[in-house]
Amino acid sequence: MANFKSIGGVARRDLLRAGFGSVILGATGLGRSPFFSRAAAAPAPKPGRILVVVELSGGNDVLNTVVPYGDDAYYRARLKIGIRPDKLRKLDGHFGFQNTMVGMERLYKGGHLAIVHGVGYDQPSFSHFASMAYWQTAAPNRGELYGWVGRMADAMDPEGHANYVVNIDTQQSLAVRSQGHVPLVFDDPQKFIRTGFADEKEMLASIAKREHGANEAEEFMYGVSRSALNAEQLVRDAWANYRTPIDYGLVRFGLDRVAALIAADFPTKIYYVAYRNNAFDTHVYQGDVHARLWTYTSDHIAAFMKDVARLGRAEDVVLMSFSEFGRRVKENTSQGTDHGTAGPAFMIGEPVAGGQYGKMPSLTELNDGNMVFTTDFRRVYATAIKSWMGHGDANGVLRGEFEPLPIIKA
Repeated sequence: MANFKSIGGVARRDLLRAGFGSVILGATGLGRSPFFSRAAAAPAPKPGRILVVVELSGGNDVLNTVVPYGDDAYYRARLKIGIRPDKLRKLDGHFGFQNTMVGMERLYKGGHLAIVHGVGYDQPSFSHFASMAYWQTAAPNRGELYGWVGRMADAMDPEGHANYVVNIDTQQSLAVRSQGHVPLVFDDPQKFIRTGFADEKEMLASIAKREHGANEAEEFMYGVSRSALNAEQLVRDAWANYRTPIDYGLVRFGLDRVAALIAADFPTKIYYVAYRNNAFDTHVYQGDVHARLWTYTSDHIAAFMKDVARLGRAEDVVLMSFSEFGRRVKENTSQGTDHGTAGPAFMIGEPVAGGQYGKMPSLTELNDGNMVFTTDFRRVYATAIKSWMGHGDANGVLRGEFEPLPIIKA
C-alpha cells in the first residue's frame, strides 16, 4: 500500500477520503470532489497492457441482446417483444445477436469477442443503485469503501503514480475509488480546465505556483494542485492533437477519448467508461429503444477496437463490458421488461479467445420469474486482473477466491 503517514497532523488517507480522491475539472469549476492528481511523477510511458471497462447502466436485457432463438421458452415468455430468428444476426444454431449489433457480430465472427453467459451474484438486488455498487466494489451485500478497479490499481502500482486510472464521466465512479491512487476524471476534454469565481482565480493560481509549504500537509496540497494543472493540459493537448478516420457512431460515450489518450502514450493502464443515465432501463416499449441502444453501443465499441488496431495497439488492449443486472424472462404488459438477474458480460480484443463461456441459465427453472445466475461476476473480474493484467493476487483484490475464465489467449 502507499505510505499514508500523517502529514502536518492530517493523514493523506484522510485527505483522500475528505474529497481529494479524484481530479474533476470542468466548465462549471472546482466541484465538491475536486479533480486532483497525485504529485508523484508517472513512470515513462511504455507500451503495455491496458484494460478498458465499459459499464452499461440501467440493466441491459440479455435475452434481447444475445437471443436464445433456439429455445422455444424464450418465445413463449415474449410473445410481443421476442425477436424472430429471421431478424437476428445468428452466431450459431441457438444464439443470435440483436439485428443492430453489426460491429459486435464482426468482432465475434472474427474471433475477438467472448460472451460470458449467466453472469450475476447470489442474493441479487433489483435496485440500480445497490446492484451497481456491488458490481463497482465487487462486494455484494457488503459496505466496501473502495472500488475493485481502485483496489487493483493499489495492488499493481503501490506507489500511486499519476494518471494510472482514468474515469471518463462527469463524476467519479465508485469503481475507481482507491486508497492510494487519485483517478483522472473528465468527460469533455475541451472543457477540462479548472475555473472558478472571479474572486477565487487569483488564489487558485497562487496555490498552483507554490513549491514549498509550511508543513508536509501544505506540500502535499500544493503538489496535487500543480499536478492537476499539468493533467488538464495534457488531456486537452491529447484531444486537440488527435486525428482519426474512424467513425465512432452517433453516440460517443467515451471510447474515442480513451483512444486519444492511448494515441498520446498516456501512462494509464485502466480506463473506466460508462454509458450513463440508466439508458438500458427498458420498462416500456422496449423493442425500438433497445435496438437503437445497441446500434450506438455496438458501433462505438467496434470503432474503438478498429482505432486501437490502427494505432498499432491491438495486442495491448482488452475491453470488458457489463450491466448491473439483466431483465426478467417474461415481458411486462407495457411491452418492456422489468429488473431481473443474470446477464451477459463481454470481453473483446485481439488477445481474447472469442466464443461463448459459462452456462446459459434455464428459461423455465426460474427463481420468482428470474434466471438463476451460473457465473459469478467476480470470475470475469479475476480474468481481467490475473489473466489479462497479469496481477497474480486477484483473490486479494476481490476479497475471495474466484477462478479466471479461459478467455485470454496464452
